[in-house]
Amino acid sequence: MGNGTPINMSWAGLMQILLVVVHLQQIICGSVRFYIPEEQGPGVLVGSLSEHFPPPYQLLTQKYLRMDKNTGDFYTTEEKMDREALFPEETKTEECIILHNAVVGPSGDLIQFAVIIEDINDNAPHFENSEIHLKMSEDVSVGTSFLLDDQALDRDAGYNSELSYQLEDSDGVFSLTIEDGLVIMLVVQTALDRETRDMYKMTLVATDQGPLSATATLIVTVTDVNDNCPSFSPDSPRSASIPGDSPKNMLVAQVRATDPDSGSNAAIVYSLSPKVSEQAKHLLSLDSLTGSIRLTQDLQSDSFEELLLKVLASGHHCPPAYTQVTVSVLPKANQELAIKIGFIVKHQNETMVLPENQPPTVLAVLELEGDSRFEGSSIAIEGEVPFTLSPQNGKYLLSTSKALDYEMKREHHIFVVVHAEGSVITHSRRAISVLVADVNDNAPIFVQSHYKLEVEENNQPGMSLLKVLATDADSGYNGRVTYSLDKHTSSIFNIDPNTGQLSVSAILDREQQDAHTLTVLAQDSGSPPLESAATVSIQVLDQNDNAPVVITPHFIFFMPENVKPFAQVGRVRVTDPDEGANGNTELHVVSSSGPFVLDNTLGTLHTTTDLDYETRDRYELYLLASDHGHPVALTSTARVTIFVEDINDNQPKVVLPSSNSSCQTVSQTAVTGTIVTKVFAIDADSGLNSEITYTVVMPDPVQKTSPFRVDSMSGNITVAQQLLQKDLGMHHLFIVVRDGGKPAPLYTTVWVNLLVNESVGPCHLDREPTWSGTADLVQTPQKTQICEAVDIRSAQLTLLVGLGMILVSICWLVATVVLHLKQRRLHHKNRGHIEENEIPLRLQDKYY
Repeated sequence: MGNGTPINMSWAGLMQILLVVVHLQQIICGSVRFYIPEEQGPGVLVGSLSEHFPPPYQLLTQKYLRMDKNTGDFYTTEEKMDREALFPEETKTEECIILHNAVVGPSGDLIQFAVIIEDINDNAPHFENSEIHLKMSEDVSVGTSFLLDDQALDRDAGYNSELSYQLEDSDGVFSLTIEDGLVIMLVVQTALDRETRDMYKMTLVATDQGPLSATATLIVTVTDVNDNCPSFSPDSPRSASIPGDSPKNMLVAQVRATDPDSGSNAAIVYSLSPKVSEQAKHLLSLDSLTGSIRLTQDLQSDSFEELLLKVLASGHHCPPAYTQVTVSVLPKANQELAIKIGFIVKHQNETMVLPENQPPTVLAVLELEGDSRFEGSSIAIEGEVPFTLSPQNGKYLLSTSKALDYEMKREHHIFVVVHAEGSVITHSRRAISVLVADVNDNAPIFVQSHYKLEVEENNQPGMSLLKVLATDADSGYNGRVTYSLDKHTSSIFNIDPNTGQLSVSAILDREQQDAHTLTVLAQDSGSPPLESAATVSIQVLDQNDNAPVVITPHFIFFMPENVKPFAQVGRVRVTDPDEGANGNTELHVVSSSGPFVLDNTLGTLHTTTDLDYETRDRYELYLLASDHGHPVALTSTARVTIFVEDINDNQPKVVLPSSNSSCQTVSQTAVTGTIVTKVFAIDADSGLNSEITYTVVMPDPVQKTSPFRVDSMSGNITVAQQLLQKDLGMHHLFIVVRDGGKPAPLYTTVWVNLLVNESVGPCHLDREPTWSGTADLVQTPQKTQICEAVDIRSAQLTLLVGLGMILVSICWLVATVVLHLKQRRLHHKNRGHIEENEIPLRLQDKYY
């Protein structure tokens, strides 16, 4: 019993561990899997455990993921998951899984979930070798395929690692085929010929589905087969001559054959034909490798003889080629005769010196000395030379046959031989040398008569332009050339007199001069010197060194306010002295405060909407002019001010009186000149268009008897004469308010209603007066004949006054005192208070 408890506790612990393992295995084997593409940045949501487990959540491994403990969402961290780095040994078909442990739920269950890293196309294909070499024989059949072992590799998986191949620069000779999706075969499309082309260099391009690509150079070397046979070259000698006393091993001739093949296939063996005579084989030998024909012994022959050799050139598996060489053996010279020379012209070390361009001249006297038995012997010149021998008294005069030219040939060698009994005595041959002395008969000649050069403007001072070259066929000082510039050439250009190097010492400006033409002189040092000239044309190329020029920095335009939309305001002219794109300009409105648009093609400014002087009378715009220069466009700015001109498009607006039904009481006691009221109007126009005049529309007789006058300028209405009893009552003045607009003024009208009364009190109209005249009377007030207003209010007032008088008579005894006091209080009240539509006479100066 004492040991029972520990045994029970051990079993309990084992059962708990077993349950954890079983639970953990269920989680691992379950479907809790999350997928994420590789190389994701930090903060990307991978998934959430909330769909599978209750909160809270704690991630135990946080190298690549972090988890929100409340929501169970987990995100990527700063450390990216690179599939190829994490699982370098995995095959491309296997999934790359990272297992993560987490504690979830209130009870803190340990779970494990899998994050599967999906591949993205982040790796380009690559070839292990940058060059792939392949050899094939030139006799390979068309359609033959060759396996390319050097395939490209791609670390990505699945679709991203599927590669396609393309062959570039094959010139149609080769093509690619892909067998089973993996094997790359190079197919020969046309017949190969090593002798025509022995190597092909192509580009093999591998592209994945990204598409990312890689290239490798595919080099195909065409190997030789023995498909050509030797043949003798056209320059292989066909004949040779040797003296009869030639020594052993002397080279007589060397035949030459070629084979276009290479290596051992091009090996050639030379041999003599079996048909060659025994005498020829006895005297001559042929080197089988070099084709050299030599003497096998010393010759001592006094007679002429010809030997015929048939030489064969053999190659592997080829019929031999042949050529024939004729060897002439000349008789040896066994007589001893000598040629004696007597010089006439200047000579040194038996070499004569003769200036060029001399007419035919006798140079020397030649005489034959020796054995007197050889009578009838003569001497002659070998070959074609500009010299002659003329026999004279047993001697020979050596002369030039034409003028000698130093530039054609500076030294001549004359070979004089002795002819005796029809044969040449070679031992008596004599060589005579003639040196031609140079004279200054050639002017320098430029390699080019016209040099053309393009130079960008704004060059560095001292910049070298080009080097001219002139040659002189003469020698010494006669051929020494110095260079100079024509005296009319600009001083900014210089030339080195010895080297011909042309330079410019100043900065060239295309806008000032876009082309320069120079004359370069080349002079030799002969006496007298000779000279020639060449032309150098320099085209100065433009740089964008000039900003656009606006003809004025501030444009001012005036536009009437009544113009229609899209009317032309004015034109802005821009110039740029540069050329081409550097001088092509365009205008832009960069700062505008109004409804204007710029036509960039014509440089014209237009309105876009109606202009209203009363709303705004001035606009400011800023224009940017830019060219199309490269690498940096240049700009300039201009200011445009547009003044809107007023037109008479606003009628005067009456401010006082406020309405046609306003009424003003005038005391009968008002003296002449008293201002009883005022008409005041405003006009939104400006200038003459806003100058207002006031006119009463009435006939002249009425106007002369009217007790009121209107000042046409100020609008003040004054008492024109002493008010009489007949003036009591209502006076309606029909006032026309005009502006000064041209050609036709605008106007408005207003009624001024004046009640002449013995006492000053409130004045009211039930309705405004009506105009019974015609419009032309208003438009032309000076022609107005009669102006009347129907005064209904006056009749009503008379009736009321009569009734009032009756009422006052009845109540006079009762309320005399009361009415008197009330009238006094009312009189004081009217003097201190301004009622609507009432202008107190005593306060009028303060009101107006």
